[in-house]
Amino acid sequence: MTVTENLSDTAPGSEVRALLRVLNGQRRHVLGILDGLDAKDLRRPVLPSGWHCLGMVQHLSLDVERFWFRAVVAGDEEVIHGLTSGDEAWKVPPDVPVMEVLDRYRREAELADAVITAAPADAALAWWPHDLFGEPHLHTLRDVLLHVITETACHAGHLDAARELIDGSRWLVLT
Repeated sequence: MTVTENLSDTAPGSEVRALLRVLNGQRRHVLGILDGLDAKDLRRPVLPSGWHCLGMVQHLSLDVERFWFRAVVAGDEEVIHGLTSGDEAWKVPPDVPVMEVLDRYRREAELADAVITAAPADAALAWWPHDLFGEPHLHTLRDVLLHVITETACHAGHLDAARELIDGSRWLVLT
């Protein structure tokens, strides 16, 4: 390792870049495990609760990427006022094309990345949903990144199980 590479590992923002790399890996997993499924299979409920893969991706777009980064971290008033409650994000109307949902996830990730890369890891949150969560348990961009990495990884695992139930395919990740 050169001196320059060593310095870049400790430069301001390197923690955020490292966390973003991990989050991007989980985002790729979410989309990768679904690659090759047709619209019918993406909408097929595989568990008694009735959720389906496309609903999971929409949840990740709206309740995770948009909510945590654009609303909570950035305080985007338009996003905050447009939030829905309950499980609405999980419901994808039958007339909504699959690519629209997948592209929304990609767009929300890009918009989230702009918020993430514009702030240091210890940046305070701009808004907190007291009505949903009471007193804050997350306080910084770092906290939100770790929360979203965990939630995205958990849901990527759900999608792994769903995909295996649908057609036997498995996503193998070697670290």
